[in-house]
Amino acid sequence: MTDGTGAEVDAAARTELGDGVEIRPARQDDHDAVAAFTRDTWDGGDYIPDVYPDWIEGDDKRTLVADAGDAIAGLGQVVLLSEHEAWGQGLRVNPEFRGYGVSREITYSLFDWAREQGAAVARNMVFSWNQAGLGQSRATGYEPVTEFRWLHPDPSSATDSGMPDNVVADPNAAWSFWGHSDARDHLAGLALSLDESWAVQELARDMLAQAADETALFAVTERHGTRGLAYRTRTWEREDDDGEEEVYAEYGVGAWADLDAARTLLDAIAADAGDLGADSTRVLIPETARAVSDGAYLRANISDEPDFVLAADLTGDYRSFRDSD
Repeated sequence: MTDGTGAEVDAAARTELGDGVEIRPARQDDHDAVAAFTRDTWDGGDYIPDVYPDWIEGDDKRTLVADAGDAIAGLGQVVLLSEHEAWGQGLRVNPEFRGYGVSREITYSLFDWAREQGAAVARNMVFSWNQAGLGQSRATGYEPVTEFRWLHPDPSSATDSGMPDNVVADPNAAWSFWGHSDARDHLAGLALSLDESWAVQELARDMLAQAADETALFAVTERHGTRGLAYRTRTWEREDDDGEEEVYAEYGVGAWADLDAARTLLDAIAADAGDLGADSTRVLIPETARAVSDGAYLRANISDEPDFVLAADLTGDYRSFRDSD
C-alpha cells in the first residue's frame, strides 16, 4: 500500500488499515463521498461539505484522503503558512473506519509533505470541548502550545465618536509593543494568519505592515509609549439562523498593557467594524485571567470556551512517536 505519492506505508499501518486502503491526494470527484460522512459532524455544523471543491485547490496546500475503494475512510489537509510553518486542519475520519489508524496515517503523510516543502513545525487548533480531537492530536505527536478566547465587541453605530485619536496604523510601534507584551508570551508569539482562515502563525513585523496596507492596523499610543495593538484579518458574510446575511469582521489579536489601553483598542475595533458595516466581530485574545476579565469588565462579549493550539516538531522522527508510549 502506498501513500498516494508512491511511498510505501509501513507494515504496522498496513496491518491496521488493511491492504485495500490507500492514502492519496483528494480529488474533486471525492466530494460526495466526503460529504456523506462529514455532513453530520458537530450536529451538522461541519464546513467541509459546503467548501470542499474550493477548499482542496491551491499549490500551498495538500489534501489527502484514505480511499477504501467503496468509501472514503478519512481526509485531512495541511497548508503552508510561511517558509517554516504548516497548519493542519480538516482531519475527519469516517465513523465506520474509526480505530484503525486512519487519522494517524493521514496526519503523518501530511507531515511528510509539509517537511518536504521546508516546514519545521505543524500546528493545529482544537476546540477545548473536543475531547476526541484533542486525544487524536496528542496521539499523533502534537503537543500543547497555548489557548485563546474570542471577544466580540459590538460595532459602533454611525452616531458614535469614531476612531480614537491616539490610535495609529504604525507597524513599527505595534511590533515594538508586541515584543514585550504579556499576550505574546502567553500566545507563544502566535496570532491569526492574514491568508488562511482559522489558522495561527508566528506574528511577524511584515504581517503588521501588510495589515496596515491591506486591511487595518491599530496601535494604541500614549504618553508612555505604545500600549496596545490589533489588526484586522478579514471580513466575510454568512446567513444567520433567520436566513439573513450578516457581515463579520475578524481581528488577528488583541493585546494591551492595561485596562485603559484595552478600552481604547476595543473602541478602535468597534469603530473600524462599524465603518465596514459589520454586524459582528471577533478578536483573538490570550486565555489569561487578566485579558478575559478585562474583556468582561468592558462588556466586550466573551466566547463561552477557549480554543487550544498544539504543535508538532517536523524535524524529528514523528512516525516513531506512537512507539514511544
